[in-house]
Amino acid sequence: MAVLARLSLRRPVGGIGLSLGLLASLLLGPSGAIADEVGVGPRTILVGQSAAFSGPAGLLGREFREGAHEVFDQVNAQGGIHGRQVVMVYRDDRYEPDLARRNTEELIQREKVFALFGYVGTPTLMAALPLLRQHGVPLVAPLTGAQVARSPLQPLIFNIRASYHQEVEAIVRYLLRYGRRDIAIVYQNDLFGEDALRGAQLALQRRGVQPLLSLPVVRHSTDNAEVARRVALARPDAVIVVSSYATAASFIGQLRRHGSQAQVMNLSFVGSNALASALPPALRHGVGISQVVPFPWDARIPVVRDYQNTIRRNRSQSRFGFSSLEGYLAATVLVKALEAAGPEPTRARFIQAMESLGKRDLGGFRVHLSPTNHNGSDLVQLTFLVGDKGAFIH
Repeated sequence: MAVLARLSLRRPVGGIGLSLGLLASLLLGPSGAIADEVGVGPRTILVGQSAAFSGPAGLLGREFREGAHEVFDQVNAQGGIHGRQVVMVYRDDRYEPDLARRNTEELIQREKVFALFGYVGTPTLMAALPLLRQHGVPLVAPLTGAQVARSPLQPLIFNIRASYHQEVEAIVRYLLRYGRRDIAIVYQNDLFGEDALRGAQLALQRRGVQPLLSLPVVRHSTDNAEVARRVALARPDAVIVVSSYATAASFIGQLRRHGSQAQVMNLSFVGSNALASALPPALRHGVGISQVVPFPWDARIPVVRDYQNTIRRNRSQSRFGFSSLEGYLAATVLVKALEAAGPEPTRARFIQAMESLGKRDLGGFRVHLSPTNHNGSDLVQLTFLVGDKGAFIH
């Protein structure tokens, strides 16, 4: 796997980052000695990310990374954090747990990163979690809403987004409000799918409703014709789909070919831009997606306006989107905690800084972190694709 170590303001397109010589010169002080704290040099702080940059969730990971780097580029251009540049070291895990575990081991033991950031997915996070615990490495802003990363509290994990249970609660509330009580659930057969399925079952149960049916789909599968046929035969009013975008798009197409016009709702992890791109134009209209960040095109929201202006100021090629904005917000929180950790940061000071952020309004996106609460945000809103252009409303 390629290491994409970023320091420059220009976004790399392939698997080559800083040369080893340049990276060593940045890590080493005048005497050639590396600072005592792992991942902290006189001029740099190393942060590692293993995430899906290719494969069935690749666009989601790439958009998150681009949004985060709008923040890192701006901070580095302004002199860094207490004089240190934020250098990201990347590994592509393709949303595969075994690869995520190996990547994490390399990031911690070989690359010697200070902290980890932005892991994409529940199964991959759980594969890496034993290594976090073994080495005491904090992880900020995993791109998952699973309960296993939240309850009971995980001392080394700091969630920025709302949970999947909160997302399906909002979806169920919306569907029942508009009279859609015959609800089917199609879920990915892994920890992500099982977690959201449980959340949906609980949300329905609280309202005295049972799912019409619940069916698993094979992880990464794009052949879900039999599942679609069974769902269509059940004649649901709505279908909650819990999967990555390729599987969701194929299922929606097959469901429509069986004549079902049920309202389809997806969770944020599907990747909104990715799903819109994967769906044929004729099938886009009306598809719903729950979101855990503000609307990326609404410049009336201060943090969204900052996000848009930063992209323009950096003259990057990033396009506005939910996953990109999530990366931007996650990186903003990470930078605030690194600044608060002081000019001589340690992992212990950084964890304390994260827990001391308290209630923060980033400009229309509120986070609350404390020693007893590592679940930063409760924001969930519903969006829908309109027309055949892939545009969103909320």
